[in-house]
Amino acid sequence: MKIVGRKREKESLMKCLYSKRPEFLVVYGRRRVGKTYLIKEFFNKQFSFYTTGLTDDKMKGQLRAFNESLLFYGSEEKEQPKDWFEAFSRLRQLLESDTVYREPINNRRLVFLDELPWMDTARSDFKSALDYFWNSWGSSQEDLVLIVCGSATSWIISNLLTNKKGFHNRVTKRIHLNPFSLSECEELYELNDIAMTRNQMIESYMVFGGIPHYLNLMDSRLSLAQNINELCFKEYGELHNEYYNLFYSLFDKPGKHMAIIQALSANAEGLTRTELSKVKEIGGGSVLTKNLRELEECGFIRRYSNFTKEENSAIYQLIDPFTLFSIRFIESKKFDSWNEYINSPSYNAWRGNSFELVCLNHVDQIKASLGISGIETNEFAWKSSKPGQAAQIDLIIDRKDDVINLCEMKYTNEDYALDQEESDKLLKRMNLFQKETATKKAIHITLVSGNGFKQNKYSGIVQNVITGEDLFQG
Repeated sequence: MKIVGRKREKESLMKCLYSKRPEFLVVYGRRRVGKTYLIKEFFNKQFSFYTTGLTDDKMKGQLRAFNESLLFYGSEEKEQPKDWFEAFSRLRQLLESDTVYREPINNRRLVFLDELPWMDTARSDFKSALDYFWNSWGSSQEDLVLIVCGSATSWIISNLLTNKKGFHNRVTKRIHLNPFSLSECEELYELNDIAMTRNQMIESYMVFGGIPHYLNLMDSRLSLAQNINELCFKEYGELHNEYYNLFYSLFDKPGKHMAIIQALSANAEGLTRTELSKVKEIGGGSVLTKNLRELEECGFIRRYSNFTKEENSAIYQLIDPFTLFSIRFIESKKFDSWNEYINSPSYNAWRGNSFELVCLNHVDQIKASLGISGIETNEFAWKSSKPGQAAQIDLIIDRKDDVINLCEMKYTNEDYALDQEESDKLLKRMNLFQKETATKKAIHITLVSGNGFKQNKYSGIVQNVITGEDLFQG
């Protein structure tokens, strides 16, 4: 099978193969984003050892599965290990055997432990055994590549990426696998023989985001609206309960994470940490800090600094399209089918909000369209501090070449055309921004219009126009 996109990730995997040192690679990201697929396809399903954790099974079941994998890859010891120390001892014996598989590029031994967090069951010695396996032996094997993977992001972050004990500084590489971009979605649609215009692909992104598994579920015989209806609104639809499955697969106790997502979904402009902590179901303290970090690592939310405020006034915004779609339409249960929603007021409001999320997930493409890919930039949000002013800008690109792009994002059925009211709003917003920030940089109003832009007598206030087509740049 062909690996769609993932250029940066494939380069990281290739570096592991050409490395002259032991590599401990952690691959993480949300459920269904394609972690296992990437590793298996890149290495052509050829490993010195591969096993996967089992969902909701106890230590005995996890060890049974690990033992089956040991036997499959050539271990001669038939009896099931009594604990994880024995299991990893047998893995070491297997890897030291003369017949163990070595990849052909650099003769390295490849070990892939998939869904690693599931192996760490209650009252097991899994973490201690893995720690001992790597620190006492693996870290001295110059031809060893250990790849671990998992969707339970909170476990990965807490135990591997920020752990100050056994695994501190042991992880040599990490791959945070993000959803597809629009150009990668287009490549996948073509691979799956799904006929769709680019405008429809943008609308598809508003619903499914760039999650490969969701896109692979689409039936090429159906229209986009029919696919949304079948997958999301039917009781038997494969994504009908995905919202809950998603959070329960990622986090042990997802209640507070989901409360954060719910609060942000109701506030498109975003909320500060202080505002979130006032919600009873969310709470504050170190738990909120941890939950926000995990949601950000998974790509559900973004943390943006307010251009004119202190660091602790950072704005948190929901940026995951599928989560917003699920809360607005599937969980609300106001209608039984997608067709009932289309062209309703709630549909049009969602579409405008969701297109902004598409843009926030394609800042690199916006910068490329502006011709500033090589210029150092910082991205911010901004909200006026003046009482009674509702002025807000969701995306500000602050450039080292003394220009600031104030990005306005619009999604309409036809080419977008500025009228006098909207023109006045943009000018007022720009003047407020200029006054409150006291910036000396040139300010460019930048319009990102999903369906094109129609020139008229008000168009002159816009310095840059980016269309939906531009968001498909690789």
